[in-house]
Amino acid sequence: MRPRNQTARERLRGVLARRPAGAAADIAAELGISKPTLHRLFAELADEIVTTGRARRTRHALRQPLRGELAPLPLYEVDQQGRAERVAEFALIQPEGSCLDLAALGWPVPDESRDGWWRGLPYPFYDMRPQGYLGRQFARAEHAALAVPDDPERWRDEHIVHVLNRAGADVIGNLILGDPAFERWQRQRLQRDEPLPARGLAKAYAALADQAVSRGVFRSSAAGEFPKFTALREAEAGADSRTPHVLVKFSGADAASPAERRWADLLVCEHLALQCCALLPGVEVARSRVLGAGGRTLLEVERFDRHGFFGRSRLTSLTLIDGALLGIGTSDWTLLAERLVAAGLLETDDEARIQMLWWFGRQIANTDMHTGNLSFRPEDQRLTLAPAYDMLPMLYAPLAGGEVPVRQFEPPLPRPPQRLPWLAAFDAALTFWHAAAADARLSEAFRAICAVNATRLQDVAAHA
Repeated sequence: MRPRNQTARERLRGVLARRPAGAAADIAAELGISKPTLHRLFAELADEIVTTGRARRTRHALRQPLRGELAPLPLYEVDQQGRAERVAEFALIQPEGSCLDLAALGWPVPDESRDGWWRGLPYPFYDMRPQGYLGRQFARAEHAALAVPDDPERWRDEHIVHVLNRAGADVIGNLILGDPAFERWQRQRLQRDEPLPARGLAKAYAALADQAVSRGVFRSSAAGEFPKFTALREAEAGADSRTPHVLVKFSGADAASPAERRWADLLVCEHLALQCCALLPGVEVARSRVLGAGGRTLLEVERFDRHGFFGRSRLTSLTLIDGALLGIGTSDWTLLAERLVAAGLLETDDEARIQMLWWFGRQIANTDMHTGNLSFRPEDQRLTLAPAYDMLPMLYAPLAGGEVPVRQFEPPLPRPPQRLPWLAAFDAALTFWHAAAADARLSEAFRAICAVNATRLQDVAAHA
């Protein structure tokens, strides 16, 4: 007859592989051994076991190898001065999920993850992954070298972790996962690219746009669907620039195409909308400007998760905040902000700013106000609103096939409790429509649309 401890030793991995995070008492009971004996077995398998939590909340799990490697991945954080610090360790676990003590870093976490256990990945990792237009370009260019699918929408959690570990030196926010990515970041600091000179910048951007279209150039994993690239550029003399790191959106080069002309109009409108958002009390916006070259309209937006050449700051989207902390699943920013305040995660001042932004967007015909277009900075288990971005009248976007539909803007009316933020947004929205109607960078046809919309919004305001 085999000794009980030997049988338990052989069965332990199998038992743990069925329990994402098991309590010692439950594991010992299933194995038919005492807790002291179980802890001796844990010590024998120390390299394969993840243990976290305190007292009765202590749980144990079996590590999931990442491409054959069992060692945990270090997590680094870069501050606004460009200093990096190793702040935590991350591990995939069996049969699914992961372990990272995000709460200890000051991030708000759901109760089930306060000891570091996650059913999938810690939610910041999903913002950090390559996604959107740039993510697809990156996956097409690098999938073979990284041994992942060529479509990032098909990536499993293991794929995301592997890509971040190998290539995630320049992702959204300020976290870097794994030594290979961190070493790449260090090399970039020592051998950084020279910023594009201010003189001739528009032509340089147009050339980068051509490359992005023809070869799928990937420089970072900033999210979104509009064609874009990231760049490092000099600030013009006297310009109040906070960072050389920018995101550049661009229209097609065929300015004679009605669809490309409309996309160009919308890029100018995004710049104007951000300027008008800044009129809302207490609202910060991403800094932007419009350039043109090579038949393209180019919208340059400074990255607000970057500071100077090397500094970075935390950032996470409302999409992931809702999924991880609220679980409501709505696209209504105001409802989510209300729930965040009720949960003690957001100040009422930021809720008021979100309400104004929401109504401003609706008053300028922004029909694409999804939760990926609002972000926060996490700190001390709470959230503060990040600068506004991606604000434009998407009602007028061309269809996928290139057709430019004729659409009529119907300004929304508020319910009585919404009247104050609606009115607070009204002046800024009206300023936007007037500015767009007078901006010579817009096509004559779209300027006429904007003029009509200014009158329509004024008419609706009389009944608000």
